[in-house]
Amino acid sequence: MNKLEKFLMPLADVLTKNRVLIAIRDGFLITTPLLIVGSIFLLIANFPIPGWESAIANVLGPDWTEWFTAVSRASFNCTGLLTALGTGYAMAREFGGDKIQGAAVAAVAFFILMPTSHIATDAEGALVEGATVSGLSFDYIGPNGIFMALICAILGVWLFCYAYKKGWTIKMPQGVPPAVMDSFAALVPSAIVMACAFLIRIVFSFTEFGTMQDFIVAILQTPLEGLGDTLGANLLYTFMCSFLWFFGINGPAVANSVYFIGNVLTAKQLMAFEAGQALPYIFTNPFSNFFTNFGGGGSTLSLVILMVTVCKSKRIKQLGRLSIVPGFFGINEPIIFGLPIVLNPIIIIPFIFVPMINLTLSYWATLADIIPRTTGVSLPWTTPIGFSGWLSTGSWKAAVWQIFLLVLGILIYYPFIKTLDKKYLEDEQKAEANAEEAEEDFDFADLDLSDL
Repeated sequence: MNKLEKFLMPLADVLTKNRVLIAIRDGFLITTPLLIVGSIFLLIANFPIPGWESAIANVLGPDWTEWFTAVSRASFNCTGLLTALGTGYAMAREFGGDKIQGAAVAAVAFFILMPTSHIATDAEGALVEGATVSGLSFDYIGPNGIFMALICAILGVWLFCYAYKKGWTIKMPQGVPPAVMDSFAALVPSAIVMACAFLIRIVFSFTEFGTMQDFIVAILQTPLEGLGDTLGANLLYTFMCSFLWFFGINGPAVANSVYFIGNVLTAKQLMAFEAGQALPYIFTNPFSNFFTNFGGGGSTLSLVILMVTVCKSKRIKQLGRLSIVPGFFGINEPIIFGLPIVLNPIIIIPFIFVPMINLTLSYWATLADIIPRTTGVSLPWTTPIGFSGWLSTGSWKAAVWQIFLLVLGILIYYPFIKTLDKKYLEDEQKAEANAEEAEEDFDFADLDLSDL
């Protein structure tokens, strides 16, 4: 354990303090509120109750779903653009540049490198030979543009900040308004980024891919999407999230800064759901959030229920009572640091393996059509068990499956928490016995006031 700690602690420290990884993580977090709100509107338009759509249509008219999907489309069909803006903003913040200008530079570089001329289609969607139309396609500013957006934001804003810090700026005289001064100071660094994007676009126009966007989708994004939708990759991700908690390291905070392919899969899943197409992926973010861990990392809701119901130690029982309500909403820091799970060789075993078992069983259940695939609708990670399964898939079967996994987790956690409970109970009984013995041995006759 000491050797592992010496290896993992510096590695986790590097990952959590790396400015580029922080920018990637925070860039996605900046877009999260927009995606959640868009998901709520889409969920209302496709609420999983029979007869819902026709009932609302009787009140609002036959076109009511179009009103709600317009909101969700504005967020999910633009995930690539939102990623460029969010990550560009976070990169500029981390590297000491102007945050708004960083977001703008990332977005402009993103636009320069994407195709802006497309083959026209007729009313039925068929391609019209020889006819083209200019504009931005949702195929490029949506989920397919996320990797391109990350590259533009990271490299473009880094170059922008580098040029700015080198003093390659236009300096205005004193007395000029600050807004004007900042605008001219960003002129040369912005021109450098845009010129580089311009040259890259020219270079790729002579390749078989035509644009850098198509190159990234074919060479980088598509293979990673295939890898991200495999059981092995997600088991490794789940293991690391739980294992790092053993050393007091926030596992998801470290792993999510590296493993962000789930955001791409989730966005593409939602677009397929919105279009009425077959759902292509299993391992979306809602799947990982709501069918792997219940009550937070390690699926500790099962553990908390045992702490409240079967444990006899006052310490464990009281901690369980304090943690049961937060546990239903996915908050388990009181358990991790209060039980504790950190550096606890007994509880860490089910803490690691229960989520991995949940993930594997849910994967097989999805393949066997026992539960449907998640629709890609983004729900807050604090959504309680039962509701999260139902709303993320549109099926009550997923909610029943969650309860089954919760009970299974209780059975797995039981022998481990009872072992810890027995140890804590013995410690409490010894402490009480020592306190009684000390009280019995105390006698006022032994006091000698002559020394005062």
